[in-house]
Amino acid sequence: MDRDWIATARTLSEALPYLQRYAGAVVVVKFGGNAMGDDAAMAEFARDIVLMQQVGLNPVVVHGGGPMINDLLGKLGIESRFVRGKRVTDKATVEVVEMVLAGLVNKRIVQAIMDEGGRAVGISGKDDDLMVCEADDPELGFVGRPIEMNVQVLRDLYGAGIIPVVAPVATGMADNETFNVNGDTAAGAIAGALQADRLLLLTDVAGVKNKAGEVLTQLTPEDVRALIADGTIAGGMIPKTETALKALEEGVRAVTIVDGRVPNACLLELFTEHGAGSQIRSTEPRVKPRRK
Repeated sequence: MDRDWIATARTLSEALPYLQRYAGAVVVVKFGGNAMGDDAAMAEFARDIVLMQQVGLNPVVVHGGGPMINDLLGKLGIESRFVRGKRVTDKATVEVVEMVLAGLVNKRIVQAIMDEGGRAVGISGKDDDLMVCEADDPELGFVGRPIEMNVQVLRDLYGAGIIPVVAPVATGMADNETFNVNGDTAAGAIAGALQADRLLLLTDVAGVKNKAGEVLTQLTPEDVRALIADGTIAGGMIPKTETALKALEEGVRAVTIVDGRVPNACLLELFTEHGAGSQIRSTEPRVKPRRK
């Protein structure tokens, strides 16, 4: 008997308590980073999402698409203006953002999931008033902060066996208003509104690191606040960890900042003891099956 097959069978067997633990759980996955521009990585991500659904989870995918937005703005000759490192999103820019996120990127992910044998439907935060926003900072134009969430459409989709794929474009309080929403922020707001069991934020880094550069695999909200205060968590990791803390406050059980460059990162994180990043939670991890 080939040792690889025996190892595969053992891996499946060892996954049993995790499969039981997550049966029926809602898991929101923020997909972004380099994997989005790579066909093989996109196919692998889609396969993981289909497998998660096949074994009884309810995955909800939320995606970004910054590099693709930059590409199209360049091709259209639309200049980007930045304030404190953040792009100012004017009327012309937000139209391009919506075209790229709700069109091109969203449908590519839907297609990838379908190609792996799953069922997926792509929507944006505008559909069924899923995400209603106000301006996060007037200086930045149409960059939104979610103020009202209507997530029943997501429950309807995954309840029917369909994987929702959400583009982070939202409606405003005024008629015909469009907001661009940071992908992590949108994923956190959706996870909080769904009271999701898990929020997985896929990134291009190994996770939250300590001063010595070692990845911290388990953190409490208090740990995170202390690391932000002393400057250990800095730069782009600050908004990610702040999103995690807000999601936990809203009732998400645990948030993991996952290294999306690791093959099958989502499966590693959910179904093995190993994990694939930094998990932030205020309660003790639980592997035993939940009593129905």
